[in-house]
Order: sequence, then C-alpha cells, then structure tokens
Amino acid sequence: MPDQPLTARGAATRDRIVEVATREFAEHGIAGARIERIVAAARTNKAQLYAYFGSKEGLFDAIFSGSLERIVNVVPIDAADLADWAVRLYDEYLRRPDLIRLATWARLERRPVGHLVDDADRLDDGKLRAIAEAQAAGIVRPGDPFDVMAMVIAMSMAWSPVSNVYAATAQEPPELHDRRRALLRECVRRAVTTD
Repeated sequence: MPDQPLTARGAATRDRIVEVATREFAEHGIAGARIERIVAAARTNKAQLYAYFGSKEGLFDAIFSGSLERIVNVVPIDAADLADWAVRLYDEYLRRPDLIRLATWARLERRPVGHLVDDADRLDDGKLRAIAEAQAAGIVRPGDPFDVMAMVIAMSMAWSPVSNVYAATAQEPPELHDRRRALLRECVRRAVTTD
C-alpha cells in the first residue's frame, strides 16, 4: 500500500482492481486467478496493482479480509434469533455469491484445517459473546458457542454457491426462496433454541 494518501484517480484505479479481482478470485481461486486478466479488465497495469497490494497473495488477502468484514457488517448476528440470522446469511449468499466462494477458495488453497483465518484476524468474538449471553439467558441450548455458530452457518449454506448438493441463485422464483427460508428458519430454531 502506498504511504501517501490516494488521489481520486488512484482510489478509482484501486477500486477497479478490487472489483475485477474479486470476480477473478471467486471464479478461479488463488492459484487459477491471473494477474494479466485482472489488470486488463481493470484498465491498469501490473506495476500499479503491485504498488497497491504487493503481490497476488496480498491482493487476495485484501479482498478476502474485506469480504469477511462485509458479511459481519451486513449480516450482524442476533443470538436471540439465530434462525433469522441464518436466513439473512442465506439471502446474502444469494446477493453476493462471490463472498462465500472466496471463503471456500481460502479453505481449499490455504487453510484445509482449523480456523479459516489466524486468531488475530478472526471477527467472531462479538458473535461468540452474543451466543454465550443467549445461552446464559436460556434462549440458546448449551454447548460451545463456536460450535453453535459453526452449525448455524453451515445450515445457512445448504443452498449456497458452494453447496455440494445444490447451488441456488437469485434468479430462481421467489416462492422457492421463501420455502427454503421457512425450512431453514424452522430447522435452525429446532436445532439451537431451548423452546
């Protein structure tokens, strides 16, 4: 990253790189992504890309970190209603399938076991605290808060772009999504709540 603040033109170039590279990494993964395609589609050059991100891996890291922050901010947890949270995650996967594909590529190519990111980069402290508080209030069944969170996220991904059974798209009929949302909501509610 440059030490100097970006000019408006530099920021626009950086934003184009991020937009194009997000699609490239989501489609091809880290190993399959090509810098040549990224710079051509972003109307820039390799020197500019490397000046902003340092390397292909640095570019992926910046995009992946941004995608994690986006999902946390756009779909904040409500531990008192984890079923609704799962449905909102489902909806976000429909809106932004690239986000879940980036996470899957990171899992496949970087972290085949353990946490998806280093402890210092994890953004789940607030989620885990919220789940623990809901457990203490008797709303969510007992268990490791991380395991509860992981199970709800996994259930929300049942029809995601990385499902090994069926990948839903936003172009499918709304009533189909409504049926899935109802099923997901009920299954998560039964799995994690105490009522």
